[in-house]
Amino acid sequence: MKRVLITGGTSGMGLSATKLFLQKGWRVMVVGLSEERGEVLIKELREEGYNEVYFCKCNVAKDADVKALYDCTMVTLGGIDSIINNAGIWAGGMLHETSEDDWDRLFDVDVKSIYLIAKYFVPYMIQNGGGSIVNTASVSGMLGDYNMAAYNAAKGAVVNLVKAMALDYGKYNIRVNNVCPSACATPMFLENAPEVIGMFNEANPLKRICTPDEVAKAMYFLSSEESSSCNGVNLQVSGGLDVHTGQPAQ
Repeated sequence: MKRVLITGGTSGMGLSATKLFLQKGWRVMVVGLSEERGEVLIKELREEGYNEVYFCKCNVAKDADVKALYDCTMVTLGGIDSIINNAGIWAGGMLHETSEDDWDRLFDVDVKSIYLIAKYFVPYMIQNGGGSIVNTASVSGMLGDYNMAAYNAAKGAVVNLVKAMALDYGKYNIRVNNVCPSACATPMFLENAPEVIGMFNEANPLKRICTPDEVAKAMYFLSSEESSSCNGVNLQVSGGLDVHTGQPAQ
């Protein structure tokens, strides 16, 4: 039975991924900051018949926490086959308006966490003969947005980091890929005013934003043998948001 670790796995895209991997018969280690939320989720999933699901509280931006996560995962699952680096945060604003705390927090959670997970888990994957890593990047790391300078920079780092990781780890049979969603209908995003959600829907060629379940399917594809020759990919889950030249419709 395959084993996967999903950071940010208690809500939004991560929760959808947790449920999908369980449906596919994988053993799942769910990672989050809230122990209460994690315990409630595990209880609910086990009541639905999913017994091979576990939770570990972890701040993925802290070295000691990630080391403890590694130890917990090895004891609980006996190893790991795939990692979904999904934990992430968002902050808006032009660059000169961005606080140093927000800048540091974004890079710690969205970028440094991937480094720390690799630091502790990749040596096991090398020794074990391979695996897959999927990071949640964003179309905002591939293109620019108004009033999102720090977020663009952090996700841009992830967009390029995947290429370096793919080059370095391919020889060990470790594939590293990114999913790059656009705005996604997570509970957090849906807290926006209806007119804001409507603007994002209207800007999309499909006239709707993506859903957490759609992103989870892309995560699963990149984790599974269905994508066995995909490495260093930035897979957009955006409805074609970036395909327009910007010229008016005729």
